[in-house]
Parts: sequence; structure tokens; C-alpha cells
Amino acid sequence: MLECGADDILEFVPEEKEGNNMSLSANISEKAALIWAIADKLTGVYKPHEYGEVILPLTVIRRFDCILADTKDAVLEKFETVKNLPMRDVLLRNASGKAFYNTNKFTFERLLDDPDNIETNFRDYLNGFSENVQGILEKFRFDGQITTMANKGILYIVIKEFTTPKANLHPDVISNLEMGYIFEEIIRRFSESHNEDAGQHYTPREVIQLMVNILFYDDNDMLSGNNVAKTIYDPACGTGGMLSVAEEYLHRLNASTELMAFGQELNDQTFAICKADMLIKGNNADFIKDGNTLADDQFEGQTFDYVLSNPPFGREWKNEKAAIEAEAKRGFAGRFGPGLPATSDGQMLFLLTAISKMKQPKDGGSRIAIIHNGSPLFTGDAGSGPSEIRKYILENDLLEAIIALPNDIFYNTGIATYIWVLSNKKAGTRREGKVQLINASGLYEKRRKALGNKRNDIPESAIREITRLYGDFVESEISKIFDTADFGYTKITVERPLKGENGQPVLKSGKPQPDTGLRDTENVPLKEDIQTYFEREVLPFAPDAWIDWSKSRVGYEIPFTRYFYQYEAPRPSAEIMQEILAIEAELDGALAEVFKI
Repeated sequence: MLECGADDILEFVPEEKEGNNMSLSANISEKAALIWAIADKLTGVYKPHEYGEVILPLTVIRRFDCILADTKDAVLEKFETVKNLPMRDVLLRNASGKAFYNTNKFTFERLLDDPDNIETNFRDYLNGFSENVQGILEKFRFDGQITTMANKGILYIVIKEFTTPKANLHPDVISNLEMGYIFEEIIRRFSESHNEDAGQHYTPREVIQLMVNILFYDDNDMLSGNNVAKTIYDPACGTGGMLSVAEEYLHRLNASTELMAFGQELNDQTFAICKADMLIKGNNADFIKDGNTLADDQFEGQTFDYVLSNPPFGREWKNEKAAIEAEAKRGFAGRFGPGLPATSDGQMLFLLTAISKMKQPKDGGSRIAIIHNGSPLFTGDAGSGPSEIRKYILENDLLEAIIALPNDIFYNTGIATYIWVLSNKKAGTRREGKVQLINASGLYEKRRKALGNKRNDIPESAIREITRLYGDFVESEISKIFDTADFGYTKITVERPLKGENGQPVLKSGKPQPDTGLRDTENVPLKEDIQTYFEREVLPFAPDAWIDWSKSRVGYEIPFTRYFYQYEAPRPSAEIMQEILAIEAELDGALAEVFKI
């Protein structure tokens, strides 16, 4: 029988170095495919879209099993002497060398010695895990699957498959970072078979690496200090990929710095995987909370050094409407003081949540990197919730940069996406009062094989270039710098007089009454004097017009693509006509061949 160990044939690239991204991705995909192939044993009992309900929890359990293999006998021996002591939990953790343990005599391999009692023994084995692991397993709702597999006679077969070399998940064979990749690849396969969005659960690693580069840029205390402790938070943490990559990347730069990861996740399965990952790595798994971040903030009142996230966008928040509106009524005592977006899209609520978690500048301040689609840049008129949120961010000088990413780099969408970088540490720096826009939409390489909607990757060279552009903070063809006021405008209401039958203005209390049918609006840039603008742009065409100052509203929008628009002259019509004639001739020839003309 194969025991967990490091002598197997599985091999992983230890780091994502230049040129290794594609090979690492292929390697992870291959190993995840081997595990996913175990689902062949489920055929007939389960439908393809149900395979993940078995494969995901068993992969997590097998990972725990392999990690505990080296100290299994020591834990069993210790358990016999401490099982009646109140301090047994601490003593058993010491014996296992981990923050968790299993006091049952069985392992996956030992379960195979008694096929006739596989269901009873397997349940006993699961019950032998420490409480923190059992809390994770409960989120998978796996108990019913055990019953189903036992009743259909496949439980023994499936567990046996998880003892073969393809399912050796010992940490000497597969590192924690690589295991995170594998979890996410299995989720992607499960989501595809379930016709779900895999991308709602995780973010491509090259995108996270770019975000982390920006997040940690020029933080000298953390990068060069000794025994520095920092905190990082993700309000929609999924399987914890962002938190894991941030921690791993930081340890490469400075092994003495501790990064404490906090996160909240709504989906039970991905929450369980995230919490398991944190537990396995020796992090405080209690810092990972489950529940709906928008309706039930599990970190109310807490602040963090860093926030990074890829929250869902285009998702309505009608189900959370009552809780969110109740918190909004608290104003800036809650998270949503600046305003609320439309109920059809809650991504800006995650942005406000991130902002509410920033430390005060006197306490060191915070930096945020968060992904959005194009909607938060411009949706909503002056005075609307989205505009008021942008107004709050820009007038409080929180926005450092927005980076446009290439299309087709996410698994579940090909639309334009952007990284927003926010900080409350700009005062006294060259970024004070400024916003940098970086158009990195052309910095990508095509994938040999698409993964869902992911057809492109951001190579290491592009990550370095984008990071350099951000760090240099200078203008170039794809980097532009603006004053925060450049994005603001005053929306003024222009009135024209209502005319009576005699053609004269209708007066009331000596004042002309407005004709609502002729009412118009103008957006006047904040940097421009409104009266001067009015006299130049309106009065020459409507000498009897006036401004209703009571209706004026200040709004903000960031028309990103307009700033990087480059005119391309249309191709000559003669050239297009030649192409059309050539295509017609080609089609005529093809039709002649088909019909033997």
C-alpha cells in the first residue's frame, strides 16, 4: 500500500520565475486533472455536475491526512496518555507539530484493510479530527455523500483511488502554494461541469502578483525591517488565493516579516478550502470568517494595513438591501456613508468596505488594491450614489492609480477590468492631489489554450513594466497623471423662459417662469468658472437663458478610455473594395466546386 511521502514522481516548479509561468500552469493543471480523474469512479452514481461535491472535500481530507502522516503514531501514543486531561488539545497539537490532529487509528491507507466496514471506519476516522478541522468539513456537507457512496458500493473504491500516487498530497511533494493552485483548478473544473462561473472563486495568479507588487511598493518598514507584523484583509476572499500569494511573495522579499491574513467568504465550499489552507500553513484560521460581507461584516470596527480583493461585479444586492440601507442610515459611522450604488451591482459596496478598513494616517495608514469592471469609473449622474462615492474618494485624495488590464485574462469574463489603487498615505508625497492612469491593456501574451474566457496572460516582463510605470510616476504613452479635480464637474441646469400667447415671457412675482420643455443641463469642469463657461458656451446661442443655481450638483467620473484614445484613419475605400472583390471571387470558386458548375 502506498503511504504518503516525498518519493513520488510528482514534480512542481518551486517559484514562478520568468519563463516558468506557462510550464507551472500546465503542471498544476495536469496534477489537478489526475485528481479530477478519480471522478470516473463516480459515474452512474453521480451526474458530472455533482462530481465536485465528492472530489473537493475528499481532496481537502486527503491533504490533511498526508500532512499528519509523519506524526500519526506519535499523536496516537500521546492521545492514550492525555485523552482525559483538560489540556489535551494543546498537547496533541504539540505531538502533531501542527495546529490540528487526528486521534483515530485509521489513515486513508489503513482504511483499506477492512473493506466490509469502510463506512463506519471512515466516519470514525473523520470524527477523530480536531474540532477546527471538523468545523471545516461541516461546511462541505459531506456526510450525505458518504451515505450515498456506501449505499451504492463505491466508497471503498473512491478512497482507494485517493491512496494512489496521483493523490499523494504530502507537503514534501506539493507545497502549500501549489496545493492552492490545485484546489482552484479543481474548482474550475467543477464549475465548468456545473455551468457556473469559476472566476467568481479565484483570480489569475499573475493578476494577484501585479496587485501585490503595487500594494507593497515602497513600503520600506515592511520590506527591510526585522520582525515586522502587518495585516492584510480580503472582503471576498474565495479560496484565499490573494491572501496566500501576498504572504508567499512577501516572504520572498523579507522572511522575517509576518503577514496576518484576514478574510470573509460567503460560499461554504470556498470558505472551507480557504480556512483549511490557512490552518495547514500554520496561520490563524480563526481570522477567516464565513458569511455575507455586505450584510454582515464580521470585522466591524477593525482596520488593516493592506486590503486587496476581486469582488463580484454585476451582482445585484437586493437580498441584502434591508441590512445595507440600515447601515447606510448610520452615515460615516458605518461603511456606506458616501452613498449607495444601484441595487443591480454591488461592487462599489465592496470598495466602500475596503475604504472603511483603512487605518488612520496617524497609525500608519493603509493601501488598497481592488479589481472592478468599467462601471464604477463613470456610471451614475451627478448626485447619484456612484458619483457621490467617486466624489468622496477623490475629494479625500484616496485614489492613487487605476490600471487598465488586458481583456480576456479572467476565467469568467472577457470584459475590460481595472485595478483601483487607493491610499491615505499620499500627503506630502508627489502623489498628493494626483491620480495616475495606466493603460496596460496591450501588455499581454496569448495563451496556447484558453481556460474558459481566459485567452491571455500577463507575462512577468509586463508585470515588471506596469510596476515600474506605477513606481516611476511619470507620464508616457500609457501612463498619464491628472489632478483629482480633473475628474470633477458641476452639472448646471439651464432654463429658458416660458412664453405666453403674446410671445412675451410669463412672469411670476416679476420673475420669468421656466419652460420645462426647453430645460437643459451642462457639465462644467470643476477647474472652470461656471459663469465664464455659461457666457461662452450658452448665451451666444440662447441669450435669454439663465442658470438655476439651486439645482447645481457636483459630480465625478473617470472617462478612462477617452484619455488614451488614438485616432486611426479609415482605410482607403479602394483598398476595401479590392478585398471585397477578392472574397467574392473566392466564394464564386467555392460555390462552383460544390455545385460542379
